Amino acid sequence: MTDILITVLIVSSIAAGLALLLVIAERFIANYGQCKITINQERDITVQGGKPLLSALTEQKIFIPSACGGRGTCGVCKVTVREGGGLLLPTETPFLTKEEIDGNVRLSCQVKVRNDLAIEIPEELFNVREYTARCADIEDLTYDMKRFRFELTEPKAMDYIPGQYVQLLCPKYKGNSEEVYRAYSISSDPEDKGVIDLIIRRVPNGICTTWCFEHLKKGDAVRLNGPYGEFRLSKTEAPMVFVAGGSGMAPFVSILHFMQKTNNLREAVYFFGGNTIRDLCLAEQMKGFEKALPNFTFVPVVSRPEEGDGWEDETGLVTEAVKRRFKVLSGYEGYLCGSPGMIDAAAKVFTSLGMPEDKIYYDKFA
Repeated sequence: MTDILITVLIVSSIAAGLALLLVIAERFIANYGQCKITINQERDITVQGGKPLLSALTEQKIFIPSACGGRGTCGVCKVTVREGGGLLLPTETPFLTKEEIDGNVRLSCQVKVRNDLAIEIPEELFNVREYTARCADIEDLTYDMKRFRFELTEPKAMDYIPGQYVQLLCPKYKGNSEEVYRAYSISSDPEDKGVIDLIIRRVPNGICTTWCFEHLKKGDAVRLNGPYGEFRLSKTEAPMVFVAGGSGMAPFVSILHFMQKTNNLREAVYFFGGNTIRDLCLAEQMKGFEKALPNFTFVPVVSRPEEGDGWEDETGLVTEAVKRRFKVLSGYEGYLCGSPGMIDAAAKVFTSLGMPEDKIYYDKFA
């Protein structure tokens, strides 16, 4: 038994050593020189080879959305690579449909720039800009969520559609040796174009949330870029069901501000789920929206109420609360924000109640 363990350790050590050598060779020995990237057949940029395509574009101020900061876990940073992308990697295939693979869609964080490339990106990404801002306020919402207010300094205003998101740059700090971007939905009133509010939930050992919760202070300068995303209200008059949990509250706050300012009278029922009472937030603001919007209803749901906490409203999973409230959703639209698991579960409930799949809207964050 001891001999087997020793053999396993030796083999593992050799494999780790070879992997380290490959990383060193890739970073310090391989020299791909200057590479040309042709974008949409009309724009050429020159970059230093050897970097991921996502990073190379970001350095040229061309921002491709990436919810995970380029770590290959969100599948958001898709571009079409017409020439020079190399073979499709196993790390990409779980995030691509057959149609996307056939159409040469790739994850830009996984494509290395080793030669000249020809790519295609949506034209609207050329309008994404980088902003500098000042942290004007930090508000505790729950034990693990805060609302951060950023006043834009250059440019001083951002035009965005309620429901969209930005990418916040997390700088290097003790314990984090690299700059990374993370995606967060905008929660502010879209009429106040000089302010961006973000509701951020702490992730244990999360690079960016650790910086936000432990290092970012009022008055600090920050950088962000955007806006991104297709999550927004449709232009129909159909009644709506919103479902969110945790920091998924953010885009709905912005959407409700917009509905109030535009006197939007569409029916909307908003189910917000938390494990316990202490996971709920912004109850007073939601009551204010209920008063201002006669066809809006806020339904907080606690999955595990504790004995003696006095909770008398909806309990269980948020999806169960939806099924108790509605028997048919064939004429409704669904709007979701939260973890992939929550979105998948809610979408399944919506379709089981007759809601068409093309009437379910979301931006799925990993």
